[in-house]
Amino acid sequence: QVKLVESGGGLVQTGGSLRLSCTLSEGTFSIYAMHWFRQAPGKEREFVAAISWGGSSTRYSDSVKGRFTISRDNAVNTVYLQMNTLKTEDTGVYYCAGGPSILSNFDTWGQGTQVIVSS
Repeated sequence: QVKLVESGGGLVQTGGSLRLSCTLSEGTFSIYAMHWFRQAPGKEREFVAAISWGGSSTRYSDSVKGRFTISRDNAVNTVYLQMNTLKTEDTGVYYCAGGPSILSNFDTWGQGTQVIVSS
């Protein structure tokens, strides 16, 4: 049974930074690619970023490319999302998910972590 725990969200002003963390508390972390998604109020969940199991390959949505960086530390079963130059449109609940590759993810989610970017 896979259990994912996201943390690090909060309230930040536009142009600020946050670093999100997602820890896999159960399961074999290092064999999976890891993904970050977000869901803004009234909108569908959307892809943000993904990283391969070894960390050598990454993928980003166009809306965050150049501002967000995904990384992972397999020794502590954690994937990170460094978010810089935040915009109000980055507001939402951020979720992580595992997957067989950076192109697809499993439908298993944590509780998410709330990010609010104020102007």
